This record gives sequence, C-alpha cells and structure tokens, in this order.
Amino acid sequence: MMKTSSAQEALASPSVVRNRDPILTILRRVLPSTGMVLEIASGTGEHAVHFAAALPHLTWQPSDQDEQALRSIAAHRAVSGLPNLLAPLPLDAAGPDWPVERADAIVAINMVHISSWQATQGLMAGAGRVLPPGGVLYLYGAYKENGTHTAPSNEAFDADLKRRNPEWGVRDLEAVAELARGHGLALVERIPMPANNLSLIFRR
Repeated sequence: MMKTSSAQEALASPSVVRNRDPILTILRRVLPSTGMVLEIASGTGEHAVHFAAALPHLTWQPSDQDEQALRSIAAHRAVSGLPNLLAPLPLDAAGPDWPVERADAIVAINMVHISSWQATQGLMAGAGRVLPPGGVLYLYGAYKENGTHTAPSNEAFDADLKRRNPEWGVRDLEAVAELARGHGLALVERIPMPANNLSLIFRR
C-alpha cells in the first residue's frame, strides 16, 4: 500500500526499499556508460531518485500515465535536487506515440504484471522504436515459466492481481520474449532476484 506525505504529494512504496539495491546491482552492469534512460511506469518516483543518485553519468527520464504518480515523482525529484533526474513525462506505454523519440536504455519495474497485456505490447513496440541498436530494455517482476508459477507466493500474487483487475496478472516469460522478438528485441539474460522475481535483459 502506498502512503501519501501530507507535506508533499510524494508517495512511498515499501517494496522500493526492498528491491532497489538488488536492481541497482544489475543496472550498474547492463546500462550504458552514458546517455538517457527512460523509465516506464515510474510509480512513486523513489526508484528514479535512487538510481539517478547512484548513476550520475546517466540522465534519468521518469514517466507514468497516472496523474497522482506524476505528482509524486515531481515531489521526490524536487526534494532530491539531482541534476541528472528530469521532470516526469506523461506516457501511456500502450499508446502508439511516446513523448520520447530516442532513449539509450529503457527500464520498467513491476509494470508488466500490473497492467494490461496491451501495455506490454505497447512497451515492446515502443522499445523497438526508440532504442538504438544494442540498446537495453530492463524488466523486473514476477513471471511464469513454461506456463507454471515459479513459487506458491507468485501464484497467490497472480490470483490477487486478477481479483483487483482482470486485465492484470503474472505473465508467461516465453510469451513476453516472443513478443519482444517481434520488435527486434532479444532476451539475452534472465537473472533470479529476491522474493521469486526475475530481472530480464533484452537487447535491440
């Protein structure tokens, strides 16, 4: 559950504190040495601040389609004062037109399962459009493999997601990889993460 600060419109998500450093370890290795990283579905904005602070050689562009999230990202950005953290952009991953024409890398954390399949289709299409050859798409979250949940907790999580919204749910890794291939993106690495999550590295 996200909590709102009365002093600002900044939101806080407990899961960010748990996963930000394991994710950062992977990002340090796979992201380019310079350039702009587009974060899709930035949520509270806490990941954006943490990664921009830890990776000062990169420009971090947060985005989200939710107005409350955009306000939260802006509030966290204002407090951080980071010069390499850009103002958040309204961006619907499922839409045919993104407000960014080029990015050196794309990061999407906990988006694929908490959105419609159309959003994942749009994410892959957009990544195919804006990434240069060799550009990285990084995904983090829970996935099924070979049509099977990797842990009972993920199965329960999937059921809870579908109760909240029938269009949400833990996706099959193979289906996501096949969709990516259709847009010129190859799954080059699958990395087990804490709490039965995965980091997936795609390259264009």
